[in-house]
Amino acid sequence: MANLILLRHGESEWNLQNRFTGWTDVSLSENGKKEAYSAGLKLKEQNLLPEIAHCSVLSRAIETLDIVLKTCERNWIPIKKTWRLNERHYGALQGLNKEQTKLKYGEKQLRLWRRSYETPPPSLNWDDPRHPRFDQRYTSLPKETLPSTESLKDVLERLLPYWQDFIYPDLLKYQTVLIVAHGNSLRALIKHLEAIGDNEISNFELATGKPRLYSFDSDLNLKDINQL
Repeated sequence: MANLILLRHGESEWNLQNRFTGWTDVSLSENGKKEAYSAGLKLKEQNLLPEIAHCSVLSRAIETLDIVLKTCERNWIPIKKTWRLNERHYGALQGLNKEQTKLKYGEKQLRLWRRSYETPPPSLNWDDPRHPRFDQRYTSLPKETLPSTESLKDVLERLLPYWQDFIYPDLLKYQTVLIVAHGNSLRALIKHLEAIGDNEISNFELATGKPRLYSFDSDLNLKDINQL
């Protein structure tokens, strides 16, 4: 039997300010650090101790993972970091206040950008300093790989190769695997794991700092799901 723990990072400074974050690198808020500590404590109390962890390359996920592993006394385990677990790229909306964006474009349009499966937000200009091609984390990646915007469908497509090549094999090897990532990258993975429909996934919410446990049998058939 294998356990997969999915954890959305703790509240970030931009979550607190109600801003679109996407690939922008921001830190945890003080409350977010407390959420990460609480998640680590929960794993320790329930004896769900990760043997390997996967994480995005964004600071709020890395900070969360560091706190969780230190709290449950597993900060010595191997960690794999990848851009494929990054948050959805919110394009030209990154940095904007969500309430102000709703007033400008209307609630219907904003919901389409935020919650639909296939509709991405407006794209970033190639020369926009917010574009990931200017970030040293991604200099080794082919430029055509770097998104200027993404839908949830796009996120799932760039995440699945990592699931198949790294996470799935780790579930065959280890009893407990931890993924610390973001609201939309985890929603995309959850859609895949639970076979959630394109329309139904728009209503799925994942709270910050709350571990979600997937239990599999020896053949990696999904047996149980629990919100911890």
